[in-house]
Amino acid sequence: MVILCVYGTYAQKDNALSADLQTEESNKSDDNRFEVSKQLDIFNALVKEMEMFYVDTVDVRKTMRRGIDAMLKGLDPYTEYVPEDEIEQLKFITTGEYGGIGAVIRYREGGTVIAEPYEGMPAALAGLKAGDAIVAIDTIDTSGLPSDKVSELLKGVPNTKVTVKVRRPGEKKLLKFDIIRKQVIVNQVPHYGVYGDKTGYICLTGFSDKSAQEVKNAFEDLKKNHQIESFILDLRDNGGGVLEGAVQIVNLFVPKGKEVLSMKGKVSRWDRTYRTYNEPLDTVMPMVVLINGTSASASEIVAGALQDLDRAALVGQRSFGKGLVQTTRNLPYDGKLKVTTNKYYIPSGRCIQQIDYAHRSADGSVAAIPDSLTSVFYTENGRPVRDGAGIRPDFEVEEERMPTMLYYLYADRDYILFDYITEWANRHKTIPSLEEFYYPDEDYESFKKYMIEKNFEYDRQSEKALNALKEIARFEGYMEDDTVLFAALEEKLKPDPARDLERYGKEIKRLISSEIVKRYYYQRGEVRQNLKDDRTLQKALDVLKDKELYRKTLNPLPDRNGGNGGFVSESKHQ
Repeated sequence: MVILCVYGTYAQKDNALSADLQTEESNKSDDNRFEVSKQLDIFNALVKEMEMFYVDTVDVRKTMRRGIDAMLKGLDPYTEYVPEDEIEQLKFITTGEYGGIGAVIRYREGGTVIAEPYEGMPAALAGLKAGDAIVAIDTIDTSGLPSDKVSELLKGVPNTKVTVKVRRPGEKKLLKFDIIRKQVIVNQVPHYGVYGDKTGYICLTGFSDKSAQEVKNAFEDLKKNHQIESFILDLRDNGGGVLEGAVQIVNLFVPKGKEVLSMKGKVSRWDRTYRTYNEPLDTVMPMVVLINGTSASASEIVAGALQDLDRAALVGQRSFGKGLVQTTRNLPYDGKLKVTTNKYYIPSGRCIQQIDYAHRSADGSVAAIPDSLTSVFYTENGRPVRDGAGIRPDFEVEEERMPTMLYYLYADRDYILFDYITEWANRHKTIPSLEEFYYPDEDYESFKKYMIEKNFEYDRQSEKALNALKEIARFEGYMEDDTVLFAALEEKLKPDPARDLERYGKEIKRLISSEIVKRYYYQRGEVRQNLKDDRTLQKALDVLKDKELYRKTLNPLPDRNGGNGGFVSESKHQ
């Protein structure tokens, strides 16, 4: 009776407080609705006045798009307006499929070139190669057309024919290809195989609604036909994709009924908890997940859930830190709004969102949440993990610093590296197998001469910093006394392509080798080539080889009965 009385008293107070809060929220909602109506009236009038009275003709569509993009960008980078003519790209992200010839294209110097044909797809089967400049599609001259328009012409209903004319480097005549379009399916698992001592490896590059099936097929093949005893899932440089795909992949390796993530947002009826709902493939095989700074979103759900459930050890670098979920909403005229509606929380209860877009500084900038303001959560076995800054690996491998020169070679805005690889491939009709291929030192010597002849330029941050320092020294009156020192430092930091091509030769040759292999063995070849000298992969193999280290990593605390696992801290789910 006493307990019931006390409970009733608190319940009455809670009900009264709840009623007050509901009234306050209702008032805020009414104020917001009025403000929305008011601002829309102002905006509608402003657009009409501008269109009628501005001194020059206004492209209303472009002007409105700029305004919409700026408005949404002020919220976060992931909330976007998708007009009708861009819906196909959104579908491609979610399904990994489209109707077309199966090639990546790029715009350059007034035209569009084939950058990468997909293996086994119509473009590659017909004989199109990277470097081919597209000059006509059917009867349409594509010279000067932007690449998005060229892409529209190449895409189409499967089993329809498209005629493509190209100018190939080294060929005098235009080449003509009659290609039958098909449903292009971009594989999310470009490579899997066995490394080390019976360790399976799967590279997953994205998350579509078919990615889980691809991982399942690869894992089953490795387990059945290669008798693997441990397993590595590589999520490096995987920017994410479909959330359900992430849940399904976690489900492959943890028992049925486990919580993978929960979503919480402004609209409570959209809150949802995702659990594993199928029987898994394997819950005991030692497993490592590879991550880095560009592993984001769905990748972080997989890596974070497997870490929180103590199912896998993580190796690499801290992940990107995207803990936000986007939902698509229908708009008039067949457009869509991709809008951030929720934050997600992985099994330990943590949200790994790194940047707080809701709280901006006076100039509108945002900053990452400092480590000092993050909180500790706990995995199933009681291991401490933190929120607010991506997923931290259990074994961190220091990322190799990319010199400025190498960054500009990767970006290759002037197509200098691309053209060199094209010329190299034209001279070498075939190359050895992936296991035997290497890029000769004598070819690198010719590459260095090629780069000098092309006047390859790159921005040097040290030179920028020195110029800024000189300005400060001049302002503060130090330049007169230290001109000799500054002159010596300036001479030392003067750009010298020949010197830097020699200094960073190892890194540049690795990049060239990867690009060459991709021309012959496509994306799977590129992945395999990059794994030849991969310190993160080697660390993962070392962790799996050391069974005691692996066990202690996932089960560091004794349980209450004196065992090695099963202890769950009371601090879980803060």
